[in-house]
Amino acid sequence: MFARKVSMHLKPGGAADFKQKIESDVIPVLRKQKGFLDEITFLYPSGKEVHAFSLWETAEDAEAYSRQAYPGVAKLLASVIEGVPRVQTYEVLNSSFHRVAAATAV
Repeated sequence: MFARKVSMHLKPGGAADFKQKIESDVIPVLRKQKGFLDEITFLYPSGKEVHAFSLWETAEDAEAYSRQAYPGVAKLLASVIEGVPRVQTYEVLNSSFHRVAAATAV
């Protein structure tokens, strides 16, 4: 399993609008992507920053999304975020939500 983390700074008072866009615009796009498993979004208590984790079956699925659909998703969120989102990628070693097929030697 593979994960993408997108860190974003929200516009002042933008948490509710961001949540609405994630639920109504972004998640439907993600669900159409090959290998998509889940999206989990965390909001800092200050309401100024979010981290959105998407889980993918393979690194290739996550990379295909990054190239093909993510630019459109970034445009959907542009009205509620400030600056450029920061994207990081990870191999998932463990998840209690999803069964990880094989552990990688560390």
